[in-house]
Amino acid sequence: MIPDVKAFFDDATNTVSYVVRDPQGSACAIIDSVLDFDHASGRTGTASADRICAYVREAGLKTEWILETHVHADHLSAAPYLQDHLGGKIGIGDQITVVQDTFGKVFNEGSEFQRDGSQFDALFKEGDSFHIGQLRGEVMHTPGHTPACLTYVIGDAAFVGDTLFMPDFGTARCDFPGGSSATLFNSIQKILALPDDTRVFVGHDYKAPGREEYAWQTTVGEQKALNVHIGQGRTIEEFVAMRDARDATLGMPRLILPSLQVNMRGGQMPPPDQQGDVMLKLPLNKL
Repeated sequence: MIPDVKAFFDDATNTVSYVVRDPQGSACAIIDSVLDFDHASGRTGTASADRICAYVREAGLKTEWILETHVHADHLSAAPYLQDHLGGKIGIGDQITVVQDTFGKVFNEGSEFQRDGSQFDALFKEGDSFHIGQLRGEVMHTPGHTPACLTYVIGDAAFVGDTLFMPDFGTARCDFPGGSSATLFNSIQKILALPDDTRVFVGHDYKAPGREEYAWQTTVGEQKALNVHIGQGRTIEEFVAMRDARDATLGMPRLILPSLQVNMRGGQMPPPDQQGDVMLKLPLNKL
């Protein structure tokens, strides 16, 4: 079955969110939503999420799933807001517990912060499946960028998060805690083993040099032939050398510290203090 896919591009974070619809019914899933956040003022907003809400309502859709491909380091998730307004269950990979343990320590969260993934409604592992109406979704564990990264294969479409970008831009960085370029190489091979005509929907786009328009849809065949980091049969040794050297030149994402604190909680903010104020931490010299 071929799902209907509607993309929503967030200019502030270069993130692509998706609404995936059963073409024979009204069921849908939302993948990698964005909560607006102004770092300078510390203010959140819901304009990006409201665009999705409006589309779902106008199309008469029923939200069954709100899915995360991983714990994002470049934007805050709007999953709880969407769940409050549209319903659905929030899902992520079961290795979220590894990420929670790692960053629970970075942010000195203490014993009050649960590191068991209980902030999510479903924890997926390799080989699990789920349904969006009559659509069947398959779960592939594709770590390397983070330990908890998943690819959702829904009909003829694969939603790869940050694992792969458009062929002219390459692949995800692997220098976050728990990341591994060798692991990413092996994960990508699983994606490239899908049929060549499988549609690939990426989680971000930054317009590669020479390209004037944002893009987010490609195919497995195009990735195999054209991806500048992994295509044309590059070996694991070539990839690891390239990826590690490239990652050594990259700065941290602008929103990594607020994003991780929120996203490891399933999109919820840290609990308020005694005055009812919500605070995010700014750990020094930790990343």
